[in-house]
Amino acid sequence: MDNTNITISATPHIRSGESIQSIMRDVIIALLPATVMGIVYFRFKAVLLIAISIATAVIAEALYQKGTKQKVTISDLSAVVTGLLLAMNIPASAPWWVPVVGSAFAIVIAKQLFGGLGQNFVNPALAGRAFLMASYPSIMADYAATVPVSAVSTATPLALLKAGNIADLPSIADVFLGHIGGTIGETCALALIIGGIYLIWRGIISWRIPVIYIATVFVLTALIGRDGVRMPVYELFIGGLMLGAFFMATDYATSPVTPLGQIIMALGCGLLTVLIRIFGGYPEGVSYSILIMNLCVPLIERFTKPTIFGALPKEGKKA
Repeated sequence: MDNTNITISATPHIRSGESIQSIMRDVIIALLPATVMGIVYFRFKAVLLIAISIATAVIAEALYQKGTKQKVTISDLSAVVTGLLLAMNIPASAPWWVPVVGSAFAIVIAKQLFGGLGQNFVNPALAGRAFLMASYPSIMADYAATVPVSAVSTATPLALLKAGNIADLPSIADVFLGHIGGTIGETCALALIIGGIYLIWRGIISWRIPVIYIATVFVLTALIGRDGVRMPVYELFIGGLMLGAFFMATDYATSPVTPLGQIIMALGCGLLTVLIRIFGGYPEGVSYSILIMNLCVPLIERFTKPTIFGALPKEGKKA
């Protein structure tokens, strides 16, 4: 008998048709509705910033891997996802070099210096956004350029809520459909929800983190309110909550793998988001809440990892 095609390996034997490339392709597909709506609302400037962000991410990864004599892995599409996600977090008014700086930081500093895909301890796109926010706050908070004519205000609803300008808030329909100021990919909640449902349906992400994250924000904003004003449904559709909950908090490398760990992370993200939004000096708290919980993931997994099947209980220390 010819045994040349027989592979002998230890159990368990698990086969999956999924690959990094196929998973990243599904994430890109899920982001298409929000990308299209961003282009519809913010026109050519959005196209330019998205293209620059993706190109920079791919080139930065290829150059770093070539320079360090590693295998170039840009074909797995992870750099494309990072570049696209970063572009979704940039206002359309930003100059062309902003996505260059942000994507280069995300790929080289937040991802490759820690060992590449799967070794990074924070979401690279969020790290890039946080770096841009700290370095160029006025640019990252400028939503005046290319806002659709139908938009009620060039200021974001979160900024209006923070300032107490309740009377100037756009309608819930405008917020849900994206007729508001904001970054390229965060304004249209409907498009992001469609993309999130697609990822859950495809089995790419679990429902636990996004659903519990969003529910936590809803419950806490309903309980706490803003100076007596409680608008929990409205708060769900503004800012980067939908983008963060479905596409960033669920990142494989920076979120827990255990069901209990995912629940804990989602609760933590929701709590921190509300605390920063309502009591912090910054109107949005999604990015920083996810980054903080990314840092807690090793500790969360340490206390939520299941007992190995068949493992014997640890013996007590001998006297």
